[in-house]
Amino acid sequence: MTLTTAWAAGAPADSWTWSPNAPPDMRYTHTAVWTGSKMIVWGGWDGTTRLNTGGIYDPNTNIWTAMSTTNAPTGRYYHTAVWTGSTMIVWGGESDTGGVYNPADDTWTATSTANAPTGRYEHSAVWTGSEMIVWGGGVVTAVNNGGKYNPVTNTWTPTNTIGAPSGRLLHTAVWTGTEMIVWGGWDGTSRFVTGGKYDPGADTWTATNTAGAPTERFYHTAVWTGTEMMVWGGVDGGEVYPGIGWRYEPGANTWTATSGAPLGKFEHTAVWTGAEMIVWGGWPYNYANTGEKYTP
Repeated sequence: MTLTTAWAAGAPADSWTWSPNAPPDMRYTHTAVWTGSKMIVWGGWDGTTRLNTGGIYDPNTNIWTAMSTTNAPTGRYYHTAVWTGSTMIVWGGESDTGGVYNPADDTWTATSTANAPTGRYEHSAVWTGSEMIVWGGGVVTAVNNGGKYNPVTNTWTPTNTIGAPSGRLLHTAVWTGTEMIVWGGWDGTSRFVTGGKYDPGADTWTATNTAGAPTERFYHTAVWTGTEMMVWGGVDGGEVYPGIGWRYEPGANTWTATSGAPLGKFEHTAVWTGAEMIVWGGWPYNYANTGEKYTP
């Protein structure tokens, strides 16, 4: 079942507020970005159709605004989206196409396909401050390649595959300010405890340590705290992991386990607030409307 309802969380009061104003049509496997003042959701699947529609939600006014579909990418799901500071870039979803959306004038501009990575889904994407880096994912087989997209020049540059982690999807990726860290995932057969740190300036990879790392998994989440990558949840072979997380310090290349949380889950979401990690939703189904806050 898919829903068209929306709620906004009021953290100071630990409360939820109903958002009744014309949200986008029901969907899932869509994307969402935060602009600094509004949330933009786009794309997804409604059980029948790949969608190329979306909406902009203002939590201060509790109002949704529909997005233009003129020149928007074709409908898709399992794509990625990043916020650049002024625009949203969506890409992939079994396609090598994408689009740059400017909420200031409600317009779309297509991303170039020249030198773009092959079309894929369940890949990762991060914003570096000047480029979007997409990596991994797959369609028929999992891949370990990717590309760097510069929206100013509308150009792609392939990422190096020498020293890169093996091909995978359903992994996580975070941007530290100087490098992208990918970890975990699945290639259709095997689950991974491995990962890699990618330096886009040098176009080089360094493996993440496996000593003390979480057990292999996918459908987990990862956030960057400013000093560490925090990994939580996930699934291995159909068994939901307990609510234990791990903290990875890239400078020392070391892992540290965190204290346990009440519930283990996968396909949930996680964000970093600047002081704590908030996880919410996911499976098992009876945990789908629960969440936890973790202070490292």
